[in-house]
Amino acid sequence: MTDAPSSAPRGPRVFASDDPKIVDDMSQGGDDDFTPGASDGPLVNPSAKGASIGGVFISAVTGLVGLALAASFAGFVSTALAREDWIGWTATSLAIVAAVTGAVILLREIVGLFRLARLARLKRDAETALRTKDKSLERKTVAALAETLRGRRDLAWSLARLRDHAGDVRDPGELLRLADREVLAPLDAVARRLVLKSAKRVSVVTAMSPMVWVAMLYVAAENLRLLRGLATLYGGRPGGLGAFRIARMVVTHIVATGGVAMTDDLVGQFLGQDLLRRLSRRLGEGVFNGALTARVGTAAIEVTRPIPFLDAEPIRVRDLLPELLRRAGR
Repeated sequence: MTDAPSSAPRGPRVFASDDPKIVDDMSQGGDDDFTPGASDGPLVNPSAKGASIGGVFISAVTGLVGLALAASFAGFVSTALAREDWIGWTATSLAIVAAVTGAVILLREIVGLFRLARLARLKRDAETALRTKDKSLERKTVAALAETLRGRRDLAWSLARLRDHAGDVRDPGELLRLADREVLAPLDAVARRLVLKSAKRVSVVTAMSPMVWVAMLYVAAENLRLLRGLATLYGGRPGGLGAFRIARMVVTHIVATGGVAMTDDLVGQFLGQDLLRRLSRRLGEGVFNGALTARVGTAAIEVTRPIPFLDAEPIRVRDLLPELLRRAGR
């Protein structure tokens, strides 16, 4: 009598590598109990493998195309520079002009980043001097501020008044307040006009643009131009990279202070009055985009201003919206 096959799971077994039974089983097709997925190695998804191969193929083709374009351009330039006729001289002149202008642009970007870092350092020193009542650091900060703005003809009278009255200050914090009143308050008035003009331009272009993407491009360009203008006004003079750095700082500041929600509430409060009945949908969008531009401008002022607001009146969106809406409602 033969025993019935047991249904219990088989335990691990040990075989020698030269066992004839293993060789016979492999030659007859392997173990009948083998099931797909029961191997010791990890499962491989064929579709994922195909997608990975496709990505590698696209990357390789893209790299070859870019390399071919670069080699073609390099070959053209080297061939043109090697010629002794007018084409060679023209190519040489253009290469020199490109190299010089590229170096100038790079140097300007580096200098602009250093100037922005200097404004940030001035603000940190001013806040530290106010917090610790350090008169030595306060005088050093005001002297650095005057050096940063030195040579500005629009601030010659303000800087002269700062020098004349600096010796009369005795209490901690008063010298920074004097600089805030005499030097930065006039700049704040100019900054307010810059922000209001940009907000008005954004409102008009958004309301009159027939295509949304054109309005979006203009709004982005106008906001970057406003950021560079405000930083230049306060002594930064950034380049393209500096403008993007200010934009990142402004976005961080707006998110931290909840400025977008506040602007939305203020616009809704104003538009909820009689002006809402007089505005069309496109004009309402223009006013809202203008209000957001004003919020970006006021945040840029707080970010790029070399010392915090002390005696000068801060520039707020709620102070700019009435005039913006009054112009839009006409």
